[in-house]
Amino acid sequence: MDLFGGHHTFLDYWVALIGDGLTLVVAAVVGRLLWPSRRREPRSAPADALDFAAATRVAETIVSAEAADPLLRPESRSRLLSHGSRTDRAVLLLHGYTHAPDQFDEMAEELFARGYNVWVPRAPHHGTVDRRAHHQVEAGDLTAYAAEALTVAAGLGDEVGVVGISGGGVLAAWLAQVRGDVVRRLLLLSPFFGPDPRQAPAFAVKPLILLYGRRILPDRVTSRGYSLSAVAQYLAIARDFPRPPRRTGLLTAAVAISPLDGVVDRRAAVTVPARIAEANAIPLRVCELPESLGVRHDVLDLGALGTDGSDLRRRYVALYEGDPVPTSGLARTTGAAE
Repeated sequence: MDLFGGHHTFLDYWVALIGDGLTLVVAAVVGRLLWPSRRREPRSAPADALDFAAATRVAETIVSAEAADPLLRPESRSRLLSHGSRTDRAVLLLHGYTHAPDQFDEMAEELFARGYNVWVPRAPHHGTVDRRAHHQVEAGDLTAYAAEALTVAAGLGDEVGVVGISGGGVLAAWLAQVRGDVVRRLLLLSPFFGPDPRQAPAFAVKPLILLYGRRILPDRVTSRGYSLSAVAQYLAIARDFPRPPRRTGLLTAAVAISPLDGVVDRRAAVTVPARIAEANAIPLRVCELPESLGVRHDVLDLGALGTDGSDLRRRYVALYEGDPVPTSGLARTTGAAE
């Protein structure tokens, strides 16, 4: 399964713009000339804290508004799993691009059963009856959504962490940097810090962000329904991470990735959080799923695995918590607490 479906890659879409092999060269030169020489600092999230009652009201207001919105698919609404009072631990779950909160249903239930209050918010322009609405997403909307969601989660529990998958993994890592005063645990599932190099060479990413992300060129929609303009928004956020990473209050960091993932740059999926972990003097634990499971980019799509899927979700939770990973033949995990 590649990023675009069928046999198309980023390269195919770039070449199609002009129809010859000079497209990427021209775009790379344009990107180098027009890309800001100094990176903007990521916009920090609001620091105003909410108590449990206020955080619950905000979450319930969002849930109620979505329930009343006929343009939202019922299965795609935000979810609040609450024990009715502030707990020792709360977690924010951020779904991936083109997905919705139901992507995390099983893992949310697993965490809730372990005593967490869980907040699973819907990303802007996602989960609607218009399956193309997510093409309009903007980087600023995504970071604002993530920041506001973390403020809610911080009101639900004493210790707060974030789990994100794919594009949601980019937002989770962003929060771990700009809200290091809040985020204590971080788990990234197939994080999309860059496309698989087989899909796009590294030098094409900057022009992609510039020309599609800033909507200088008309959007292109792939055979899988992916908008290049929307994909570029997540890449732009990843490109604006603090360099070098900041030292924060992070206690644990982990990544889960499949070798069959044809969407993300698997090297960047590890090296980016590794730098964040190093800045915080903590190990990064990396869980690599075996090819035999057949799991590709969506490492939460485990329904067909039966009990193996349940075991793998428990492994993800152990990674998040920094606990010893259950012994099994399901995956190879490197790092501490084995």
